[in-house]
Amino acid sequence: MTSGTGEQGERDDEHVPIWARQRGRRASTLTREAIVEAAMEIADAEGADAVSIRRVAAALGARTMSLYTYIDSKNDLFDLMADQVAGEVLITDELPSGWREAITVIARREREVGLRHPWIVDMAKHRAHAMVGPNLLRHLDQALGALAGLKLEPREALKVMEAVDDYMFGFTAREAREREITRRAGPDEADRWSAFQPYLRELIDSGEFTSIAPLLRGDVQAAESDFEQGLRWLLDGIEREYT
Repeated sequence: MTSGTGEQGERDDEHVPIWARQRGRRASTLTREAIVEAAMEIADAEGADAVSIRRVAAALGARTMSLYTYIDSKNDLFDLMADQVAGEVLITDELPSGWREAITVIARREREVGLRHPWIVDMAKHRAHAMVGPNLLRHLDQALGALAGLKLEPREALKVMEAVDDYMFGFTAREAREREITRRAGPDEADRWSAFQPYLRELIDSGEFTSIAPLLRGDVQAAESDFEQGLRWLLDGIEREYT
């Protein structure tokens, strides 16, 4: 097995999923698992854009080229990171027997993991044609199994699961963005908000924005109850359609 030639090094077998390739045989204290863990720590702290083979090697105290014994490109690394996140989404306990309750448990876990690793929402822009890893397939199999009570055709069950995922990812992306804004604001945010109030009051008092005035007066950040309510609305619609 030859090593890659750079950050985006290409190999003859790059079209083969990273999980299906033979691992490097050279002796090393590194492991693929350690590389993925270090990359995820960087992404959790700074976002996916901060991840590079060089950064990961530095975090592990290793030479950059030594990582290519285990991965062939940064695309491989992103694939492995995404699949690791999918593994965290898996429910290890027995799911509830009812499809609504089971899907709710899965969606809650997806949101929890998405907030822990907010970069996963934007991962698609880095890997437009990401390889489907084993943990992602396990998650999909578990989710489709949770819908068995609806007695849907496989394609219909997939569409239902995609609708739930679209809702969860959209909500979680907004929630993660609001948390990041709050985190970066720091102690001066209260002063900035105070300075902004006269302009906001002027907009409200103008009478032009009658529908959004109540929102402009209050805090509209995402909350736990918002996620649960939106999920219930979605599941209500699915239930009416298929039961």
